[in-house]
Amino acid sequence: MNAVEALDVSKVYHLKGIEVDALHNVTLTIASGEMVSIMGPSGSGKTTLLNCLSGLDRPTTGTISIDGTPLEHMSDKVRARYRAERMGFIFQSFNLLPVLTAHENVELPLLIAGVNSREARRRASDMLSLVGVERWSTHKPSELSGGQQQRVAIARALVNNPAIVWADEPTGNLDSENAHTIMGLLKKFNVVNNQTLVIVTHDPNVGAQADRIVGMKDGMITSDKSTRPGGNASELPP
Repeated sequence: MNAVEALDVSKVYHLKGIEVDALHNVTLTIASGEMVSIMGPSGSGKTTLLNCLSGLDRPTTGTISIDGTPLEHMSDKVRARYRAERMGFIFQSFNLLPVLTAHENVELPLLIAGVNSREARRRASDMLSLVGVERWSTHKPSELSGGQQQRVAIARALVNNPAIVWADEPTGNLDSENAHTIMGLLKKFNVVNNQTLVIVTHDPNVGAQADRIVGMKDGMITSDKSTRPGGNASELPP
């Protein structure tokens, strides 16, 4: 089954009377449990595509379906609930709430989803342990290193056991050692929990760890290559 299907998706922004084509007729399919990297230079449309695929933004034209359900058929309320229950998000800037401890940051999506406080506390503790930062659970983000903050962000994204995890430059603010550790965690959860993982990255070392690398330029997909032995590769005209 396909987790994500995008058909002829375009996104046009209107900035001070000027039309900017951020995406142009993008068609992409991602299978359930697949790990896909989206790569390209700055301004190529990577993050815009991620935002449209995940429902954070609406495409100007085209259709996007998640688990067979078109996003356009969901109301804003249903879409927000679907994201909370079925998706996890990891960002380059971590996006942790500075006034909350690491544990409270991880607990928050569970409480929003209606999980009782005792169960949310237990699940948050378990997830912090899995990503190796349980010792810092009472620390606030400002008291954590970049690598520790990203681990907490991963724990928060995965604590609801989402079907799809979206990661926008998850190693962009990390040194090579921490980047390697973070990718190891993401790959582990992808394999063990069969979670679909979509990563936007400019780092070829990160991209190469995915099952597929989707290349973008000027708002279009220019290549779609499997990294598996014997996998298919396609080069598309720019």
